[in-house]
Amino acid sequence: MRVDSYIVPQYGFKPQSFGGLMMLYEANFIKLDQLFNKQRFEPGEYMSALHDDCPLYLQILDLTRFTCSFRLTYRFEQGDDIVADPDLLGRIYYDAKMVEVKGWSVHHRHEAIVSIASTLQGTGNNIERRWVYNMMLSKWLDYLLDQRHHFT
Repeated sequence: MRVDSYIVPQYGFKPQSFGGLMMLYEANFIKLDQLFNKQRFEPGEYMSALHDDCPLYLQILDLTRFTCSFRLTYRFEQGDDIVADPDLLGRIYYDAKMVEVKGWSVHHRHEAIVSIASTLQGTGNNIERRWVYNMMLSKWLDYLLDQRHHFT
């Protein structure tokens, strides 16, 4: 399933190149902007609930004039616990119009994410790790937009 993270959008950069990564950051900004309905949110928690998909949670962690740190996740009940998965931390750079995945949780429910995370464990290649994280965000944003998730 990891091979899926290497499917490249149609542009002239190689996968895992620095230029390709910057294009991916820009594409993710455009998609996230659609999910946010072109709004900026104050720090706090927001939810997008659809009748045919899990509620999606957005937490704005930190907001400055040029950046926004956020957490995007689903939440699942697992016994008495609530498990966030995927549990993605990101940063929006408004001046550069880019979004970067800063990290994700260590524990995952979804088999494909477990596989990707275990493959990246201990890898010293920072570009590869960032490429995979941000490609995962790109595909997840595509799915969320197809489902018509949005925050208002």
